[in-house]
Amino acid sequence: MTQSTKMRREIDEIPAAVDRLLTQGAADIASVANAVRGLDPAFVMTVARGSSDHVCTYLKYVSEILLGVPVASVGPSVGSIYDSTLKLNKGLSVAVSQSGQSPDIVAMAGNAGRDGALTVALTNDAGSPLAQASAHTLNIHAGPELSVAATKTFVTSAVAGLWLMAEWDRNTALLAAIRALPKQLEAAAQINWPEVREAIGAHQSLFTLGRGQALAVSNEAALKFKETCQLHAESYSSAEVLHGPVSIVGEGFPVLGFAAADAAEGALADISDQIAAKGAQVFATTNRVQGAACIDHIRTDHGLTDPLSLIVSFYSMVEAFATSRGIDPDAPRHLKKVTETV
Repeated sequence: MTQSTKMRREIDEIPAAVDRLLTQGAADIASVANAVRGLDPAFVMTVARGSSDHVCTYLKYVSEILLGVPVASVGPSVGSIYDSTLKLNKGLSVAVSQSGQSPDIVAMAGNAGRDGALTVALTNDAGSPLAQASAHTLNIHAGPELSVAATKTFVTSAVAGLWLMAEWDRNTALLAAIRALPKQLEAAAQINWPEVREAIGAHQSLFTLGRGQALAVSNEAALKFKETCQLHAESYSSAEVLHGPVSIVGEGFPVLGFAAADAAEGALADISDQIAAKGAQVFATTNRVQGAACIDHIRTDHGLTDPLSLIVSFYSMVEAFATSRGIDPDAPRHLKKVTETV
């Protein structure tokens, strides 16, 4: 029997990691939500890189859709290299890093506090430099993640940030949907889209698509294709892909669209069908497509939580695809688990 990869084992651990977060993280979430509610921030700034930055894209849509609070990503170099002073009074700073060690993330979080923001760290190490540089820390409780490719920490970071915003908003429907996630993610981990893997085949390039909060998982998927499969993938909003990028689509070109069950679903389905009509092999997580193919997916109890089940199924697919190409997803070439930039 072929031994499973660390990445596969960690994908299977996601439901338990989320359950652990929900069990052990409640007091911290309530405390930070109370502090944020008291501030009533006029804006949120995020600080992150890589998969953690995709978490921040997800939280941007959550904040703007749920809370009406605008979110902007601030480049860590603004703090670490340029040491600029920012006008951050009445602002909330959210820094996301699984290790909490990268000097540029730590520096920007520290500067944000210096410049007047309420600072919150989302990290898998509550004793990390990032946690020490922040006023509040949310431990994502992912447990050890040994594979270079982040899976558990992406999902638990996203759940922690979502949970904070739901608690901040006192949104009972979303809070209930969050509590229901472990069983839904367990089901999602069993889906691995063999038809998508077959369609990609020997292709060396593809598109991933999303809209709204699902754009975040499209971004994460494109990164994981590069990271684990040495495959060139580009992520686009379905609203942008026809504005130039579609020109490179040829017969059989693979496209993977991520759709949540929300107001953006129909728009993504329509664009997926338009691209399929140009000869592409298009797959989407929605039954509203006609020319594109609907692939198996797990719906959660809320449109804002749907992207979490979709990314878990994607992780299952991309791990299987990497191993089918003879690539070890636990040790991508040129990469290491913790990347420290200044």
